Order: sequence, then C-alpha cells, then structure tokens
Amino acid sequence: MTLSPPTVIVLDRDGVINRDSEEFIKTPEEWEALPGALEAIARLHRAGYVLAVATNQSGVGRGLLSVDTLWSIHRKMLTQILDAGGYIARIFFCLHAPEDGCDCRKPRPGLLYQVAEYFACGFDHMIMVGDSTRDIEAARAVGARTILVRTGKGRVAEATWNSGELPTVCEDLAAVADLLLGEQVVR
Repeated sequence: MTLSPPTVIVLDRDGVINRDSEEFIKTPEEWEALPGALEAIARLHRAGYVLAVATNQSGVGRGLLSVDTLWSIHRKMLTQILDAGGYIARIFFCLHAPEDGCDCRKPRPGLLYQVAEYFACGFDHMIMVGDSTRDIEAARAVGARTILVRTGKGRVAEATWNSGELPTVCEDLAAVADLLLGEQVVR
C-alpha cells in the first residue's frame, strides 16, 4: 500500500491569522487573532489538512524583538489555536532583514522548500494562503496552489495586482476553510 503525501496548508501569519501592524508585532500582548481565524484553522485540522505557518519575521533581524520574544508570541498563538480545537504542525520563519538577501525571505521560496522537505510532500500537495504579493510569488515559484485573503494587506495586494493572473481570492481565513471544505465557492 502506498500512502499519499499530506496536503499541507501553509499560512502566512501576520494579516492571515492575526492582525498585522506596520510597527511589527513585537510582544505577545500585541498579537491578536483575526475574527474567525482560529476556528477556521480548527475546521481545516479536523478535516485532515496539515497546517503550517511560513512567516517573514524581519523584526528580529532589525533588532525590534528577540528570538525569545518571537517564541513567546508563537506560544500565545499556538495556545489559542489549540484552545479553539486546531493544530499547527510547525512554524517556519525567516528572521532576516530585507537587505540580507537570504533565500528564505518571501517572495523567495526558501521557506516553502523547508515545508516540503519537513512534511515530505510535493508542491502539488501544498496550498499557500497569504495576504501579500510576496506570499503568492513564493508559492508560484514552486508551483504550489495559492489563495490570497483580503485581510491584512490583501485588499491592497488585490487592487494593485500586477504579477500575472490573480490567484483565488477569499475574504478571510474562514472563507478559505469554506472553499477548501466545499461548503461554498468563494471568489
């Protein structure tokens, strides 16, 4: 018997799961889940999807917060997701500042290569959900399915789209869950 690789839903963090801030999320107190996001993650988890987070966290590279503080923020996020009945299997993050030129900072696809390796899945079994052009460009660079949400920077990204064909667009993470679980078609 051959097992099929899991379908991994890769979520950007800021603007998809939680409120974004131009000043960066620098403390656990500043981290606030978007309405319906935690419940959407729980629904997707219960349906058998593997969920991961892939996030640029250049606030660390810029000296705005420490790695320990980032982990405190992630502990708060994971606890709230667990309390809602969801589960994030792993968090992948880039700590570099934009000028560092690393391969892991989206729109480069390095984080998605890490996801594929960790979960032993091909990019045809990966769905990237993001709120920015750079999330979509990273996923398209490896051939993963893409969904843009209008939360966070998503409305601006949608309105100013100039990176080829517009991806599937959903209002928020709850609408992504509706779409993927076949409850309704959202565009």
